[in-house]
Amino acid sequence: MNMRQDGFSLIEVLVTIAILMIGLLGLAALQTNATIAEIEAYQRAQALVLVQDFADRITANKLHADDYKRTNLGAAVDPQACSAYTTAADIDVCEWNNKLAGAAEVTGGGTKIGAMLGARGCVTEPTPNYYLVTVSWQGMSAAGASTPGATCGAGLYGTGKRRTVSVVVRVGLLGTAT
Repeated sequence: MNMRQDGFSLIEVLVTIAILMIGLLGLAALQTNATIAEIEAYQRAQALVLVQDFADRITANKLHADDYKRTNLGAAVDPQACSAYTTAADIDVCEWNNKLAGAAEVTGGGTKIGAMLGARGCVTEPTPNYYLVTVSWQGMSAAGASTPGATCGAGLYGTGKRRTVSVVVRVGLLGTAT
């Protein structure tokens, strides 16, 4: 008995192509997720540099630490040259604001791209002589909760996309006897 099996090879080829396509789609999804994770890591690294920069500025000017308290810095580049300010705190705040707004790197068209997506900075004093320096920005995808107690940038980025990093700066009481 000789039975013919016409078309069997064609079905094998079609199944192989279908399996290959599923694998390639999985690889594309993996590459997309890796790119998003890379952008998130880069933005977090930038935020850590900026938050530590401002914490160092407060530490260097402890006597005027209260002058650094601000909310919603980084919404726009300060059009006035920072050197036009007279106090060290105002100059520091102006420079940090411009860094948050992306003034450190500009495209050929003048678009400021040197910071995280929608970066905002805040300095609060939750308890006396403890300053909470926070940087918030918009993440690429939904994630867990932000820094507890940090309200900087709240409500600006959509559900679960707000990212924050914070550092506490403790300023000792200078000139007081204990």
